[in-house]
Amino acid sequence: MNLFLILVIVIVAIWLITSAVKIVREYQRLVVFRLGRAIGPKGPGIVLLIPFVDRPVWVDLREVYLEVPKQTCITKDNAPIDIDFLIYWKVVDPLSSVIQVSNFAGASQGIATTTLRAVIGDIMLDDVLAKREQINQVLRVKLDEVTERWGVKVTTVEIREILPPKEVQAAMNRQLAAERERRAIVTQADGQREAAIKVAEGERQATILRAEGDRQAAILRAEGFSLALEKIYSVARTIDGKTMSLQYLETLKTLGSGPATKFVLPMEFTNLLRPFVGHTAETVTSAAEAKSSAE
Repeated sequence: MNLFLILVIVIVAIWLITSAVKIVREYQRLVVFRLGRAIGPKGPGIVLLIPFVDRPVWVDLREVYLEVPKQTCITKDNAPIDIDFLIYWKVVDPLSSVIQVSNFAGASQGIATTTLRAVIGDIMLDDVLAKREQINQVLRVKLDEVTERWGVKVTTVEIREILPPKEVQAAMNRQLAAERERRAIVTQADGQREAAIKVAEGERQATILRAEGDRQAAILRAEGFSLALEKIYSVARTIDGKTMSLQYLETLKTLGSGPATKFVLPMEFTNLLRPFVGHTAETVTSAAEAKSSAE
């Protein structure tokens, strides 16, 4: 009998100790109610409670997420879309999170649903698809305004998926295909324009180089002609009038042996022949005088 009594006393003592002594981790807080009145959060570390008098409520301070299931919303242009998103939140006031709300997950999900529908109802469908980050920010601000009184901070709202109607998806696919086709045509046109510019530039450079080559060749030919004329002029200065007359006679002989029947002689030709004619006249005169003297 004594052994049974001792065993009961030991069990009761262990229960009292475990009920009176709590070890609170760093990421936890213990909201204590003493005779129904909240005396505030306790922890971290060892917390002593009065058995049968104090009732503890554990609160986790770590950031957690709430998954909001798919919701059907109507945009400003009356297009139905399905949206599901995640809410990341954390407790910043353990006492308010216990006293002000009984089921934060359910309450926040209801507020998130109504807030999402109100936000989406003021936005066009194209903006909903393009401005996801802006919608996340608006939802976070509106949810944080409501949950602040609960001692909870909404840190992030992330839209996970937006599903427009099938008809809208088909139209978007056609629009995307048309946009890609347009970009391909523009890219091809830009490539052809660049190629034409390159070809024209090459032809221009080639034309410039050819013109430069022709100019240099003409300069060289002119210089060659100039040197040749200077050489001819230097040689011609050493020739007297009789030699030139003989050269003209040789030229006339050559012309006479040709098949031509008409000849064009320059005016200077008579000047060149004048000395030769004078010399011939002098010769004839001298011969006549010699004959007269002999008689």
